[in-house]
Amino acid sequence: MKQSQQTTLRAAVTLTGVGVHSGDEVKLVLHPAEVNHGIAFLRTGLPGCLDRVIDARHLTVTATELCTVIGDRDSGAVATIEHLMAALAGLGIDNVLVEIDGPEVPILDGSSAPFIDAIDQVGLSIQAATRRYLKVLKPVRVTQGKAFAELVPNERTFRLDVEIDFPTPVIGRQRKAIDLSPSVFRRDISRARTFGFMRDVEKLWSAGFALGASLENTVAIGEDGVMNPEGLRYGDEFVRHKILDAIGDLSLAGFPLLGTYRSYCGGHRLNFSVLEALFSSRSNYAIVDGGVRRETGYAEIGNIAMPAFAPEIH
Repeated sequence: MKQSQQTTLRAAVTLTGVGVHSGDEVKLVLHPAEVNHGIAFLRTGLPGCLDRVIDARHLTVTATELCTVIGDRDSGAVATIEHLMAALAGLGIDNVLVEIDGPEVPILDGSSAPFIDAIDQVGLSIQAATRRYLKVLKPVRVTQGKAFAELVPNERTFRLDVEIDFPTPVIGRQRKAIDLSPSVFRRDISRARTFGFMRDVEKLWSAGFALGASLENTVAIGEDGVMNPEGLRYGDEFVRHKILDAIGDLSLAGFPLLGTYRSYCGGHRLNFSVLEALFSSRSNYAIVDGGVRRETGYAEIGNIAMPAFAPEIH
């Protein structure tokens, strides 16, 4: 079923876990939200019992080192939002309030799959407002050494074409392109986990990162191969996770994108930088109503929202 209307959750759903960098226990509740609300985080548990609402937009990004952070330390921040944001964008969910009582979204299994499982428990509600899109009108490109990221016009869909190149035979050079839809995201991207190199562990710990990382939530790469006993979920899981991160980061545009994203050796910094480049001129983009129809990932039957397809295991 294709849907040009906005969507939200039918009911609230709760997840708990630890932050991959902070190691802190955190509780996260996804709440339904009204039309045109977008995605926003309600940060609780702050000193003085003050709560803070932080819009999930590129203007609120304050850090992109190893993860994407919105808000600021002094008045409240939320780190590692990209896997949750990817799940919401991948399923075509427009309006959600994310209540969180700690500084970092729980890493769970290192992918977007647990967020999808939680959302499937409650389903989606189609709302009485037309979905709006951000349409790329002109190419924008950013570079960082040999790495680059760009957005170019695409009238029909949001396409991601991502290439990585790591100087290790465990990863090497990988490239994958997808046209984003809920079915493609579920099947091909959602289960791809975050990854890291064992040689970097001590350096990350000393810098205050990866304090909650484990083989339960991270693909660990050693000198001779992947250290996780179960191996990889996809043969090219590394590039698929980079696509997942890009979907989450680029959803900070505030609307679903109509355009093609390309990157080579990209990451959170370049994903954010290409959004900055896009928004640097009003002539680069337009906000349009749902002239292109997109899947929501759910069909409503009577008064019950049901998944339109089940997750596929690879």
